[in-house]
Amino acid sequence: MNERRFCYFDHNATTSVAPEVVEAMLPFFREHWGNPSSAYAFGREVARHLDEARAQVAALIDAEPREVVFTSCGTESNNAAWNSALMTQPDKRHVVTTAVEHSANLKFAEALQRQGCEVTVLPVDPDGALDLHRLEQALRPDTALVSVMWANNETGVLFPIAEVAALCRSKGVLCHTDAVQAAGKVALDVREASVDFLSLSGHKLHAPKGVGVLYVRRRTRFVPYLVGGHQERGRRGGTENVPYIVGFGRAAELALAHFDAENRRVRGLRDRLETGVLTTIPGTTRNGAQEPRLPNTANLAFPGVEAEAMLMLLDQAGICASGGSACTTGSLEPPHVLTAMGLSAARARGSLRFSLGRDIREADVDYLLATLPGVVAKLQAIAPTGSVRSTPAAAVDETA
Repeated sequence: MNERRFCYFDHNATTSVAPEVVEAMLPFFREHWGNPSSAYAFGREVARHLDEARAQVAALIDAEPREVVFTSCGTESNNAAWNSALMTQPDKRHVVTTAVEHSANLKFAEALQRQGCEVTVLPVDPDGALDLHRLEQALRPDTALVSVMWANNETGVLFPIAEVAALCRSKGVLCHTDAVQAAGKVALDVREASVDFLSLSGHKLHAPKGVGVLYVRRRTRFVPYLVGGHQERGRRGGTENVPYIVGFGRAAELALAHFDAENRRVRGLRDRLETGVLTTIPGTTRNGAQEPRLPNTANLAFPGVEAEAMLMLLDQAGICASGGSACTTGSLEPPHVLTAMGLSAARARGSLRFSLGRDIREADVDYLLATLPGVVAKLQAIAPTGSVRSTPAAAVDETA
C-alpha cells in the first residue's frame, strides 16, 4: 500500500522540532538533569548551559543575555508584559493595542476591562496596516502600555515597530511587541526597534512547544507574573525547563545561521504558490498587503466556498493548511483579523492561510497547485446558485 502523502503548509501554527534541537536537548533528560539553582557542581554545570542558551536567544534579537526571561510560551510572555506595565504604574490604567492582535493579547485586554482598565483597540486599514496617526491620537497621560505585534500571524503583514516604539518613547509610554510570528523570518533588533518588551515562542522556530521568552529592556521596571523563587533573576518563579530552554537556544542559533538562505528559499516557494493559485483559480484574491510581509505567509480568499470544506478535502489529500490561527480553530466566527480589515464575513470564511517553512519543498508546492484547483471547483459546483463570483483571474490583488 502506498504511503499517504503529507504536505505541511501550516508553519505559522507550529513547526517540527529540528533534529539538531532534539540532539541538543537529549543530554538534559539523561545526564544533566540537575537543578540549575543548586549550589553544587552538578547543578552549576546545568546553570552554565542555561546561560549559553540565554546568550543564543539574545543574539537572535540583538539583546543582552540578562534581558532574556524564559517563560512557558508566547501567551505567558504577552500576559507578563501587560501585567508588569500596569503593576509598575498603578496610576495608569489605559492600554492601547490593535484589532488584529493574537487572542493572547485581545482576551487579556477583555479581562483587564472587566477589572476596570480602559483598552483602546485600534482598527487597521483594508490591507491590514496600522495608521500611526491613529495610534498617536489614542495615547493619553494615563496610557501604561502600547502593544502592537511585529508580524500578523494570519496575513503575515509587518508593522512598523521601530516607529511605534519611537512614538511611545516620545510620550513616556511603555511599548510591547508580540514577535512570535516574526522570529527567524525577519530580522529582529531590539536595539534598533527600542521596544521595552518583546515576546517569542519556541515552537514557531523549530524548538519544542512549552517554552517562550520575554525580552525586558534593561532598566525597565518589572513585576513578575509568576511569583516564587529567585529564578530568572527574580523575574519568573519556578524551576527552569532546562531541556526545552536548551532546545530554544539551539533553534535560535540555527535560525540565525540559515536566516538569509532559508528565507530566500521560502519566499520563492511562497511567491510561486501564491502566483499559481491567483492565476489558475478565477476570482481568487490576496488578503493583506503584498509587502511588507513575512516571506512565508500567503492568505488567499476563494469565492463561493467555505474554508472548512476546503480544509477537509485538502486533509484527505494529505495537505495541511488553515483557515486562521490555530488558537481559534473550532470557532463558528470568521477570523477576527480578516473582519477587522473590512472583509465581508463570506470572504473571510472562504479564506485559507498557507504558511511555509523548513519542511516545505518544491514538490509540495507542485502538489498543492495540482490539487487545490480541483478542490475549489468541486465545492463551487455544489455551492448555491449565484454564490460564485465571476471575477476575472487577473483581478487578484484588490487589497494590496
